[in-house]
Amino acid sequence: MQDIQPTFRAIADPTRRAIIGMLADKEMTVGDVASHFDMTRPAVAKHLGILREGGLVTVRAEGRERVHTLDPHALRPVEQWIEHFSHFWDTKLSALKTAIEKDES
Repeated sequence: MQDIQPTFRAIADPTRRAIIGMLADKEMTVGDVASHFDMTRPAVAKHLGILREGGLVTVRAEGRERVHTLDPHALRPVEQWIEHFSHFWDTKLSALKTAIEKDES
């Protein structure tokens, strides 16, 4: 299994999760992303760098601009890791349903 630590690090921060949400809608430059936050462009660039390290964002040059694009496939290992634990939720929800139905009878 691949090392997904960089991906988890990337999604751990609420600002980076917000950036992921924005990039899910469209490609953006650092300036585009920075216009949505009360922080400097270098701070936004650092967040984008961490997203790149996590494999969530790719960058391409367009003239002088660097355009950032979300790679949603990079979230698949995270989804698989979470799915591994879904049976715990299924068991808990099933027990809750049984308890509620028992109380209603």
